[in-house]
Amino acid sequence: MTNLIILKYPDERLRTVAEPVTSVDDSLRETIDAMFETMYDSNGVGLAATQVNVHKRLFIADCSEDQNEPLVFINPEITEKDGLFANEEGCLSFPGVYAKVERAEKITVTALDRNGETFTMNAEGLLAICIQHEIDHLNGKLFVDYLSPLKRSRIRKKLEKEARLDAV
Repeated sequence: MTNLIILKYPDERLRTVAEPVTSVDDSLRETIDAMFETMYDSNGVGLAATQVNVHKRLFIADCSEDQNEPLVFINPEITEKDGLFANEEGCLSFPGVYAKVERAEKITVTALDRNGETFTMNAEGLLAICIQHEIDHLNGKLFVDYLSPLKRSRIRKKLEKEARLDAV
């Protein structure tokens, strides 16, 4: 298995709206396994397929302390939201960038698992944040979209500068 390349902001492919998954097969499961390897190697807690240039409605998450509770969400839909709170978020597509984002405190999500079976899950805390963050990715929305234009501009300039320095 090989690590996938995580797209970095401001790569426009991060703005692509993902297409629904029509078939849960071995090829998709191989992609899921590669995504987990990539996420774990990058010390992430969630990874949307769009972040690795696979534009399908699929994301993975593992918010456990020991990273031993892998979760797969195919064609996810948030069916309920409750409460609001702001929390510091980061993103593998924005290395070293963190910002406060307001999200629902508790959610209910329905999705397919890695075998194509439907499940419903209630989530709160870090998992609820992660699910909302990754679904945003599937919709072409990034966590910096919740920030002021000035903060977004500063982040963009910082990451563009780092990319230029890395290219040298």
